[in-house]
Amino acid sequence: MGKSLYLEAASGIAGDMFVAALLDLGADRKALDKALSSIPAKGFTVEIGRVQKAGIDCCDFNVILDKEHENHDHDMAYLYGPLPEAREAVHEEHHHHHEEEGHHHEEEEHHCHCHEEGHHHEEEEHHCHCHEEGHHHEEEEHHCHCHEEGHHHEEEEHHCHCHEDHHHHDHGEGHHHHEHRHLKDVEAVIDGTDMTESARALAKKIFRIVAEAESKAHNLPIEEVHFHEVGAIDSIVDIISAAVCFDSLHIKNVIVPKLSEGRGTVRCQHGVLPVPVPATLNIVTAYHMPLEIMDAKGEYVTPTGAAIAAALATSHELPASFTVLKTGLGAGKRDYKERTNILRAILIDEAEGPWEKDQVVKLESDIDDASGEVLGYTMKRLMDAGALDVHFTPIYMKKNRPAYELTVICREDRKEAMENILFSETTTIGIRELAPLMRSILHREEKEVDTAYGRVQVKEVTLGSEKRRYPEYESVKKRAEEKQVPFQTVFNAAKNSR
Repeated sequence: MGKSLYLEAASGIAGDMFVAALLDLGADRKALDKALSSIPAKGFTVEIGRVQKAGIDCCDFNVILDKEHENHDHDMAYLYGPLPEAREAVHEEHHHHHEEEGHHHEEEEHHCHCHEEGHHHEEEEHHCHCHEEGHHHEEEEHHCHCHEEGHHHEEEEHHCHCHEDHHHHDHGEGHHHHEHRHLKDVEAVIDGTDMTESARALAKKIFRIVAEAESKAHNLPIEEVHFHEVGAIDSIVDIISAAVCFDSLHIKNVIVPKLSEGRGTVRCQHGVLPVPVPATLNIVTAYHMPLEIMDAKGEYVTPTGAAIAAALATSHELPASFTVLKTGLGAGKRDYKERTNILRAILIDEAEGPWEKDQVVKLESDIDDASGEVLGYTMKRLMDAGALDVHFTPIYMKKNRPAYELTVICREDRKEAMENILFSETTTIGIRELAPLMRSILHREEKEVDTAYGRVQVKEVTLGSEKRRYPEYESVKKRAEEKQVPFQTVFNAAKNSR
């Protein structure tokens, strides 16, 4: 039975919500801490703790920017909340509510203490900027008190990654808080972070999805766009953290039935925009993500959240029945009345069939004027670029011309790369697309086995209690040539090894 991650985004999805949900699900904190402490950027701290959302206990992941780097284009409450006049009313109502119930900043349970064991930073004023200029959370006032006296860490449940040993990323040089980055600048930050190569590739994939959406929204080449939104350090930290946490869970199948978005408008650097914002709409369009528009007002799906879902989704269909293994709850920073801002990440075990499901795209093109050498070279390029399968079928076209139907099976995120290769390497002038297609796949594992002729790479497939081994061609060929024995001899030895 296959294990899958089910992302229930009925109450929204954002980068911080996703990271929090995976941490609650059991993502590796040590791997995340190592990555956070190595990010070659400055001006932020990270808090990880627990909060209450509509009375439900959730994990909270919070990237806090210092004064110089505070980014007024990121997913902040005042940015995506009411317009200025309404914000004043919300602010006054919120202040009055807390005064009535005796809520005071000094008495809050959730603080960030950046100097354990008497370490004080008397020359530095470090505050949590999540609640300035109207940033308020109805359920909870959340503060980072890095320099106040009398706070003891033994009583705290909330963690803060701060300077030096406590992962504070403020390395001296000042930058204007509207720091802009190009794609290559962000990728350099990702390359300089200590994480696995698979996590690094995922972080770049997520960021590129957002970057492409922003590029389309601004009608500029991706290399020319200044990413003041997705290039902000808080967005970069969210994306790196999301990639590291997901990678640590070793999950291959991700089910995202739909993204639920609100209505209305939001205010950003470019003015007032409709919800969904252009970047989010570009992502769900490009990646065929099912989208529900709710009656609730507000932005529930951020571009980063949409990009994470698009990058990870292997299916949009839940199995008919399944077993819930574990649930993680990630708190959002929005406090909407209509629907509580929580993302649920649910680890499930499919109950039907000993195989897994995923989603693919099928590309087809009929070619009657390309040589066998050209087609062979094209097949290699397609496979090297990430195609799951490529094959040619002999056909007859109009006027009985012999030709080949070229078929490519790939994942949604590789479709454009496949099309580029087909158009550039063959004479085709049109490509048919069949998507999305569901496929059933047996659980497989790539491993090496010992034989009398050396170690050989095999793909081990599981069907119930039965295991089948399929030796990899190049590995068998190499051993056969080394030992000067027939290919079939090495192949059988690898297939039957124990």
